[in-house]
Amino acid sequence: MHKPSATKLGDTNLEVPNVIFGTSSLGNLYKAIPYETKFEIISEWIKQAPGIVAADTAGKYGAGLALEVMGKALTELKVDPKNIVISNKLGWRRAPLTTPEPTFEPGAWFGLEHDAIQDISYDGILRCYEEGCELLGDYKPQMVSVHDPDEYLAAAADDADRAKRLENIKGAYQALTDLREKGLVSAIGVGSKDWRVSKELCELHKLDWVMLATCLTLYTHVPELMSFVETLKKQNVGVINSAVFNAGFLVGGGFFDYREITGDKPGDAELLVWRQKFNSICEKHSVKQAEACVAFGMSAPGVVATALSSSRPARVKDNVGLCLAKPPAEFWAEMKAEGLLRADYTHV
Repeated sequence: MHKPSATKLGDTNLEVPNVIFGTSSLGNLYKAIPYETKFEIISEWIKQAPGIVAADTAGKYGAGLALEVMGKALTELKVDPKNIVISNKLGWRRAPLTTPEPTFEPGAWFGLEHDAIQDISYDGILRCYEEGCELLGDYKPQMVSVHDPDEYLAAAADDADRAKRLENIKGAYQALTDLREKGLVSAIGVGSKDWRVSKELCELHKLDWVMLATCLTLYTHVPELMSFVETLKKQNVGVINSAVFNAGFLVGGGFFDYREITGDKPGDAELLVWRQKFNSICEKHSVKQAEACVAFGMSAPGVVATALSSSRPARVKDNVGLCLAKPPAEFWAEMKAEGLLRADYTHV
């Protein structure tokens, strides 16, 4: 199950390491973090990464703040642009902040000086791309995608509106394809929480990678998804896994896929029992919960990397180590015997 530290992405010549650093904290997600701490986080990327560094970011993160911070810190650290792979999810760009807090995701982002607006179309995605490059300075994204197309489609008022929104997404991907053909980016992909939308877009465009979120995890790995992942492998489309802890719940958090677990809602009891059994098996085999989650998330053929985020510099080293952990076969056997892992899952 151990994989090399860098893997070629799809049919491109771009190699990505098996850990990709998330950057939402650089945009002040849930709390404002001083620049000095963000600088330390990025410094740790450089120190701890096994070879080339890779980071996943977006114009939505802090209305461009994450991009701006990355460009500044990487410049101050004198990082050679050839030694970092940047994935920029496009679809949001800066707008003037005219209200007490940003309007694009109220309550999520703190200490911002800008608001953000969604801009998904052929021209809109190019505007987002150009703004991202300006904020990054000397650093350019080699990987690009449309940010959360599933949420964009889900916001449709009716079928006609969804069809219009899908046309906007098609235009956005034509823009990304043009950037790839001009050599301005190396790889285009898609990332969404709803893997079925990723499947829909893969059928419409030639993509190099797919980022999955909250769906290929120890708790959630339905046969239909596994069939899709197998298809991607056959088509030489790289898979990047993210949110492998189901938004933190599998490692002790209070939210499952961004829904608070209180114990008195439908489905809560089942989740809590599952986690209690999981914790017991981990303790028995001296396996850390996070190690098991990442190892499983990396196990399916075609998965080339896991995206992991941290708002604390000290956690960066731990995240790199998670991608190297290999729980013993006895652990996986007991997970299957207790019904916590599908018995027909053969990749662990």
